[in-house]
Amino acid sequence: MRAMQLTDYNTALELVEREMPIAKAGEVVVQVATCGLNFGDTLLINGKYQEKPALPFVPGMELAGTITQTGEGVGGFYVGQRIAAYCGVNGLSEYAVLRAEVCVAIPDAMPFTDAAAFLITYGTSHIALEDRAQLRSGERLLVLGASGGVGLTAVELGKLMGAEVIACARGADKLALCATLGADHLINSDTDDIRASVKALGGADVVYDPIGGIQFEAAMRACNPGARLLPLGFASGDVPQIPANILLVKNMTVLGFYLGGYAKLHPAALPRSFEKLMAWYLEGRLKPHVSNVLPLERANDGLDLLRTRKAVGKVVVDVGA
Repeated sequence: MRAMQLTDYNTALELVEREMPIAKAGEVVVQVATCGLNFGDTLLINGKYQEKPALPFVPGMELAGTITQTGEGVGGFYVGQRIAAYCGVNGLSEYAVLRAEVCVAIPDAMPFTDAAAFLITYGTSHIALEDRAQLRSGERLLVLGASGGVGLTAVELGKLMGAEVIACARGADKLALCATLGADHLINSDTDDIRASVKALGGADVVYDPIGGIQFEAAMRACNPGARLLPLGFASGDVPQIPANILLVKNMTVLGFYLGGYAKLHPAALPRSFEKLMAWYLEGRLKPHVSNVLPLERANDGLDLLRTRKAVGKVVVDVGA
């Protein structure tokens, strides 16, 4: 089978031939149709992610496809079934062996492109906003990096959950997309003063931040008393240091969130979230925004779109193309 393999950190992926996988007990083999790329993949390739697989390995944190084998003891899944999976690695290959527990059945009405753009971005935003921040209807939600893969889903879900949504992104075109997904207010991070703009709107009750750096600091200083801040990543490359005195004076809470780690702490949270998200999708209330679909051999181009923050929404690799 063909796969895009990482041989050494900080190098480009190589298109290679690998042995076909075989399902062991508790596993399934999936013929991969599509693989969703995430910013975490770029960190994994640089050896800077929270987890560090042994080299060489095939990146690709989430995939969608069809089960071709089931191992001993696998229940609830069958050969020919369409699934999506939050797998961590192996998505950029024509076949992948996965633990059955990371797979989610998908309906026939969901195209594989949507399925590969769904679990991580929507799962991250939904659990972060509902479980961690406990976002309430009527609260003011500030989304930094609002035009990115997770940012757009936070705008969409925040509006669906009844919040007043402030979208912060780079440039008028990206902000226009945020507006179509329900953002009530738009802030251009290239030209606007984030702190002053948010305070002029009444301050933020919840901050959703995959960016870090100076944007996190500006957002924190624009928070209302009792606000909750969600650091989810540091796309800026700058990990902010948080002044504890500001947290004290404003009675604010910082709630770190990493989907993979949360899944280990609260394994029931992901299936519960995905069930609700899938219902909203089938009702037409959610629609993944995929900006780029590329063939397997162009996976490096897709990763560059994420590194340079040129992607708007999700980048998906069509493995079967």
